[in-house]
Amino acid sequence: MVSNRLVTKLSITFLLIIVLAGASYIAITIFIYNRYFEETTQKLNADVAQHLIAEKFQRESPFLEDGSVNKPLFGDIMHDMMSVNQGIEVYLLDKTGLVLYSVVLDHDSPDARVAKVDMAPILKFLASERTGYILGDDPRNPEKKKIFSAAPFEVNGREGYIYIILAGQEFENTMDSLWSSYFLRLGVVASLLTIAFASILGIFAVWYITRNLREIIFVSNRFKEGDLKVRIQNAEKTDLAMVSTTFNEMADTIVENIEKLQSVETLRRELIANVSHDLRTPLSILQGYVETLRMKTDSLDVAERDRYLEIVQNSSTRLSQLISQLFEYSKLEANQVEPKKEPFQITELVSDIHANYQVIAEQKKIDLKLDIPGEVPLVFADIGLVERAIQNLLDNAMKFTDNEGNVNIQVRTLQEKVEISIKDSGPGIPQEEQSVIFERYKQSTATKQKSGSGLGLAIVKKILEIHDSTIKVISRPNEGTIFRFSLPAFNG
Repeated sequence: MVSNRLVTKLSITFLLIIVLAGASYIAITIFIYNRYFEETTQKLNADVAQHLIAEKFQRESPFLEDGSVNKPLFGDIMHDMMSVNQGIEVYLLDKTGLVLYSVVLDHDSPDARVAKVDMAPILKFLASERTGYILGDDPRNPEKKKIFSAAPFEVNGREGYIYIILAGQEFENTMDSLWSSYFLRLGVVASLLTIAFASILGIFAVWYITRNLREIIFVSNRFKEGDLKVRIQNAEKTDLAMVSTTFNEMADTIVENIEKLQSVETLRRELIANVSHDLRTPLSILQGYVETLRMKTDSLDVAERDRYLEIVQNSSTRLSQLISQLFEYSKLEANQVEPKKEPFQITELVSDIHANYQVIAEQKKIDLKLDIPGEVPLVFADIGLVERAIQNLLDNAMKFTDNEGNVNIQVRTLQEKVEISIKDSGPGIPQEEQSVIFERYKQSTATKQKSGSGLGLAIVKKILEIHDSTIKVISRPNEGTIFRFSLPAFNG
């Protein structure tokens, strides 16, 4: 329906443009033709006034002995002229352009006004040697300009001009009547031909112009009906390249969002299942040992009671840590954590963390080393989140490193970044599992016997993503593991 309305509007618009163009063409053609006709007529008859003076004024004077105009002479002149061309009007002018006499004027009427012709066009015409296209005044209609012929004369000491309008009132009336009829016929024929031609051309043009739009509508309907893989082919090469590429990008974004929603739904179900399982174990231990303590209060000795309480405490600690990690990860996953980035000395932070973990390292007889070669610049990051990421990596390294093993923390400058590496001598991670260990509840098969929720590395990955950084793992079975990430150096 949208396409049909658009095609109709385009067709009507195109038709109106053709009609207006046709009317403009006719008007311009008429104007040019009139100009051409007038210029041709004037050049062909430029010497008429000069010939009239040479032929008529040699035998008779335009003035009588009493100084009045020789009206019979001008009657004969007008008669001769009109026998050749009825559109010609002859005027006798004095030196100032005042009309002394003309057969076409009623000089005896009491209301007759004295006509005067502007001499500037006449002088210009004579200066051009009667070759230019020049319009002069029409004594019968001062508001109009007409083509003319003019020539000066001097007879018996009197000077003046013969001024001949080459397209007079009679000619104009005839032209107007003919033009109205001709223009009507021309307009009707031109309009019919224009409409017919425009209709054929418009249908083809609209069909051609809207072919890409029809394809976009067709693809959009298929996409709406559920075909999420359909796309506009060669979108960047179509006439509507911007619309086509935008649709394809929009479709890709929609499909990507749908896949993300499906993935989130899948992960939500996995999260519920995993959380239920992880919470059930420490809760079951807590419930079991608390019930045992209540039931055997009188029969348990001090050592057994302490052992039971220690198990309850460890289970509650593990439960607390698990809940804390779940809460922390859920906030990171939901993008509810806004990093408060600031410049700080990463070496001081790493040194403090190293000192805090020395106690745990001594208990497991692990050699925990800190390597900071040279001077390290400030980094620009959220100090709390970075501390959490390093702690999770150290927890992971300490957990999977056997007694009398070693863990090494290294900080070094790398171009405009500061790189932090944590290396352990643990069992290592198989190559095929390295890509999934940063997903929640994913653990390497080589380390599954160790207790843990599987959220530590997932939290590290999310923290680094917030800082537009990534974490790399380098590991081989039985050769230990290196976790490495970088932070932007502060250049302020």
